[in-house]
Amino acid sequence: MWVLPLIGYAGVLLGFGFLTLAIASGLYYLSELVEEHTVFAKKLLTRLIYGIIAVQIALAVVDRFPIALSLLSIGSHAVYAGNLRHFPIVKLTNPVFILSCVLVIVNHFFWFRHFSTPPTIPSSQYRSANRYDYSDIPSFTEIASYFGICVWLVPFAMFVSLSASENVLPSMGSEYATGDAVRRSDLAGSLDTTIGRKGRRGAKGLVKAAIDGTFEWVGETGQAMGLWRGDKRRF
Repeated sequence: MWVLPLIGYAGVLLGFGFLTLAIASGLYYLSELVEEHTVFAKKLLTRLIYGIIAVQIALAVVDRFPIALSLLSIGSHAVYAGNLRHFPIVKLTNPVFILSCVLVIVNHFFWFRHFSTPPTIPSSQYRSANRYDYSDIPSFTEIASYFGICVWLVPFAMFVSLSASENVLPSMGSEYATGDAVRRSDLAGSLDTTIGRKGRRGAKGLVKAAIDGTFEWVGETGQAMGLWRGDKRRF
């Protein structure tokens, strides 16, 4: 068969494309919801962090998870909570934000190594038990759920919720993001100019900025390569 495999490959590519667009649209919509309900989003993230810390403690006490890795996860979520001080504004050069990005990777690496290492079977059960039938080996669903909830949920939620400092409209309290003090007269003029154009615009989420930047880059690249016509060109 020659034609049917080609149809299968085309279907896979189309499915992947539609899935990517669906995920991007969902993230974009969530980012807009967070911009409209900032106070509720901050409360939700705070309670989510406390809840995951409680789950980590329960896993360490009841299921005998490694104490060192549990403390690493608890400390990581405490660092994540530090990004909520100026929510939803984040300064990309802030040490707390940089440390949070590093801890996400560190947590994933150590927990992946923990779950991928075969468990130690007691010598009394080694002869009678098969290592693949050992009851303490977590299933794939349990491991995937743990990574999704206890490792990636809070960083992913913050990535959707936080707004980069360069996308923040000058306002009272935005000195943290810009690093400069904003005078009331400058603030009023900036707001009047923005309202006159398109209404008052707030901070732009990291997800929206990333999606908009990606589509803009694709559009300019396609125009430069002659795939379609447009006014913008990349030189």
